[in-house]
Amino acid sequence: MTVRFTKGHGTENDFVVVPDLDGRLDLTAQQVALLADRHAGIGGDGVIRVVPTRLADEPDVLEQAGAAEWFMDYRNADGSLAQMCGNGTRVLAAWLRREGLIGDGETAIATRAGVRRVRFEGEEVVTHMGAWRLVHGDEVAERGADSLVHVEEAEEIDEPYSALSLDLGNPHTVVALPPEVSLDGLDLTRAPVVRPAPREGSNVEFVRVLGPGHLAMRVYERGVGETRSCGTGVCAAALAMGIWSGAADESTQWRVDVPGGSLRVRALPGREVELAGPAVLVADGETSLL
Repeated sequence: MTVRFTKGHGTENDFVVVPDLDGRLDLTAQQVALLADRHAGIGGDGVIRVVPTRLADEPDVLEQAGAAEWFMDYRNADGSLAQMCGNGTRVLAAWLRREGLIGDGETAIATRAGVRRVRFEGEEVVTHMGAWRLVHGDEVAERGADSLVHVEEAEEIDEPYSALSLDLGNPHTVVALPPEVSLDGLDLTRAPVVRPAPREGSNVEFVRVLGPGHLAMRVYERGVGETRSCGTGVCAAALAMGIWSGAADESTQWRVDVPGGSLRVRALPGREVELAGPAVLVADGETSLL
């Protein structure tokens, strides 16, 4: 079977975009993993199947058909299903506009985490990421942490870090690194261990404050490994730092530097959040699937 694809990225968080405009393509986990394989396939942190929402085969997604024409069927690089992807929404929006399927105005996109709204501002794409919540409630946030994260570092420091869990449609565990630990020195070649273990796993963000409203972050994504960027992770990191500093209100904005570039995060009223950054379409082609 031959399929068309587009390779794209948002701050070097890269994806294989596969159009399925008639809703007939049933990608298996093995096919997704092959597409995402950087040696045997196209290569990417994930795969985005683009399908009309009305043709989706998931009841929770079909319910969004009245609000969003297009569904972002997002899969992790290992083939597992994911609720959504912040950087992926921007790449999908750029692809839809290039193909003439949407205009320059605001567009709603269906995801497994609900409808996300995207708009274009110059060279950037802005995604309204919807509501966020503290996984274990406000009373836990008052203590500053609800989890412990263990990771190896180049400096051989072996103590677990305190962390805070947030849900942005997908799960995140955020660590504010102590001053004596180098962000660049973390060994993220293996998955950090989170305790207590989240039922569905978690993305884990490690954050360093660079200045007022300015953060640096690295992330280990569940089902993928370390990635150059993570849109929902950037939002989780900024919001966690806002909670810890007492500045997580709707007037707060952050710049978050990741290995693949910089993204902007803005807190919105009602515990909602917005993400802005670039989206680049790199190449188009065809490939065969087994």
